[in-house]
Amino acid sequence: MDKVEYLVRLIEEKNRIFVLTGAGVSTESGIPDFRGEKGLYTEYPEYVFDIDYFRKDPSLFYEVTKKLLPQLLDAEPNPAHRLVYKLEEMGKLLLVATQNIDGLHQKAGNKKVVELHGSYKTSHCLKCGKEFSFEDLVTELENVTVPKCECGGVIKPDVVFFGEPLPQDALIKAQEAAKKATLCIVMGSSLVVYPAAYLPLICVQEKVPLVIINKRETALDSFASLKIEKRLSKFCESVLKLL
Repeated sequence: MDKVEYLVRLIEEKNRIFVLTGAGVSTESGIPDFRGEKGLYTEYPEYVFDIDYFRKDPSLFYEVTKKLLPQLLDAEPNPAHRLVYKLEEMGKLLLVATQNIDGLHQKAGNKKVVELHGSYKTSHCLKCGKEFSFEDLVTELENVTVPKCECGGVIKPDVVFFGEPLPQDALIKAQEAAKKATLCIVMGSSLVVYPAAYLPLICVQEKVPLVIINKRETALDSFASLKIEKRLSKFCESVLKLL
């Protein structure tokens, strides 16, 4: 039995599937990651996503955001997103917890999604707390270098920066799903960023099969029942054909 068939069998056998997705899922839709060969850190310093630096000088972050906007606006779900949606359509998905900030799981049709690192969907003024939509942010950035609220405060997208806590409601939901799962699938994550990387370990502690689909090694490979080091889109396409 090859790895595609083995995963299909696992999916057919299990009815409470928890999925964790990372940057490798987004890169196949044309959105750059941080540390990859063509990642953002090859061009920009890591502190561009540090909250203390943002509070001092948000202009560098918004330079990166302006570069990302066309990709965020144009990106479409790929077979990995479609596979996760298929799991929900089959009634087998407990939850997909994503480290990505692009909203592509929702675009693919998923409703059972938590965004561990926030998203660009909304922004808030750091001074008065007023909320802005993604469309508001895009419009502002057409005219200014750093978008500001009418009160004078800087507008910050609701993505999680280094130095900020993860949204607690999202993390709690993900932890609860991991505890109830009968199968855990990790896609496109190197599993080095905590606390997200702890979620599959909850499943391992519950003696639940762990499947990792990632082109490179991950920190939890030794715990995996199945490790697939192939291109995500191609592998997920093969799985979809058999489901």
